[in-house]
Amino acid sequence: MNQARIGAWIATILGALYFVVPLIGTFEFSLRMRRGEYSFDAYRVVFGDPQFQATFAYSTLQALATIVVGVLLVVPTAYWIQLRLPKLRPVVEFITLMPLVIPAIVIVFGYIRLYNSSSILPMTASARATDLLLTFSYVTLALPYMYRAVDTGLRAIDVRTLTEAAENLGAGWPTILFKVILPNVRSAILSGAFLTFAVVIGEFTMASLLNRPAFGPYLQNIGANRAYEPSALAIIAFVVTWACMGLINVFGRGKQIKAAP
Repeated sequence: MNQARIGAWIATILGALYFVVPLIGTFEFSLRMRRGEYSFDAYRVVFGDPQFQATFAYSTLQALATIVVGVLLVVPTAYWIQLRLPKLRPVVEFITLMPLVIPAIVIVFGYIRLYNSSSILPMTASARATDLLLTFSYVTLALPYMYRAVDTGLRAIDVRTLTEAAENLGAGWPTILFKVILPNVRSAILSGAFLTFAVVIGEFTMASLLNRPAFGPYLQNIGANRAYEPSALAIIAFVVTWACMGLINVFGRGKQIKAAP
């Protein structure tokens, strides 16, 4: 038992060093913009860059739109499968895994081919339509994470009993879905939402090929033309991602019900 415990600690320490040491090196290099001393000049340059502010705001809005569309698409689908069509769960799970199997560059080329300016539904003819197409692209890309989070939350509650109780009280389907089911899977939806936010903020391929001013292409452009700012942006992106993971941990715990004395 002691040898197994020592081995586990060694594996944990080696794994932590594998991830932490490069991160420390990146952070240390981002502080070297001023010769001979450490400073946060690279971070001041990044935060003061109007392009950084514009691209980060654009990706944040895209992430919020993606979360809204994803919730409206996934929650009713997962709820109906859980309630009425459980035999279709393997099929739906396979479909939601497709964005992980098919590369993003293949998906976006398919979108461009299908929705170009000469097609029946031209969505690349204007900036607003392209923004909408990018939102739908992000919904597809985040579908595996959102669906699994919501499906796990629905499996943790008795959907059938809640639905039958609401129907006996005279509630309609919209009331059941938005006032009964959604509050009970709020933690799962928030987990999927934070994962979606992290995916959208760092995505490069779709935004670049659709020529939209997103944060991912900005990161790539800065990395190709600057020295210290890319390291600062890498640390900022790391902090944003881990903040989302921390929020998932906080909201995923849910409310603990205290037993009566």
